[in-house]
Amino acid sequence: MEWVERVLNVRRHSRDGVRAPHKPLLLLYALGRFHDRGPRAIEFAALEDDLGRLLREFGPPRPTSPGYPFHHLANDDGLWQVTTADGGGSPGPGLGALRSTRASGRLHPDLAAALERDPELLPRLVRALLDANFAPSLHADICQMIGLDLDAPVLPAGRDPAFRPEVLEAYEFSCAFCGYDGWLEGIAVGLDAAHVRWRTYGGPDRLDNGICLCALHHRLFDRGVMGLTGDRVITVSRKYIARAPASHRQVLDLAGRPVRAPQAGLPPVEARHIEWHTEQVFRRPARQPRAA
Repeated sequence: MEWVERVLNVRRHSRDGVRAPHKPLLLLYALGRFHDRGPRAIEFAALEDDLGRLLREFGPPRPTSPGYPFHHLANDDGLWQVTTADGGGSPGPGLGALRSTRASGRLHPDLAAALERDPELLPRLVRALLDANFAPSLHADICQMIGLDLDAPVLPAGRDPAFRPEVLEAYEFSCAFCGYDGWLEGIAVGLDAAHVRWRTYGGPDRLDNGICLCALHHRLFDRGVMGLTGDRVITVSRKYIARAPASHRQVLDLAGRPVRAPQAGLPPVEARHIEWHTEQVFRRPARQPRAA
């Protein structure tokens, strides 16, 4: 089996659109460490904080222990190995056991050897994992955190090229959150066609799953800072902290405002896609809107 196919076939619970990118995040972290330091083992205690941060920032909004992917990825043959200080196998996903036994993990020797033979394999694996598990707006942030500098794909594989112009036209080239509508020499700039339910989790390239957002609000929407209610009112996570007045104006002041609707006769975002985003991306609870 080709290596890209193998990393994309890692066993993970993702039924019915549930996000479970825990093993892919560990693989991405391990590939970043391999790029920087080669095939040396990584002690769990040394990666616990970094992996925990990746899970908090890019995993689903429910808490997950970094011990879970560290232990369970070893069950996917040929990708990851875990050994303890006395030479035994993984003691399980418990944090205490992983720390006390000085458990270490490394990319499987076969995968490490393939990476050393083919310098192009590592970026292929990273791009495949990113495309299969995360919204495109998050790729650069994840790469920065794992210490890699890879260009995110301009158009994810399989995406309908008509989706972006259809969504931007439906919302009259204006951010549905803040109204930004910048143009440069007759071309809209800083505006994106955002998927509410990510394509990697079954979100279709259709207008009822799309919304026009400026680059800032698209990024915040995909990070779970901002969301929508079923009746299409903007929500802002209580976990988001704003200090500068601009951050208040551009984010906090939008909480409780109705999202801009598409042109008359065109479908708004379907409630089922909003529900997926609320469950799988938005960092609950939502802030209370400010009093007028």
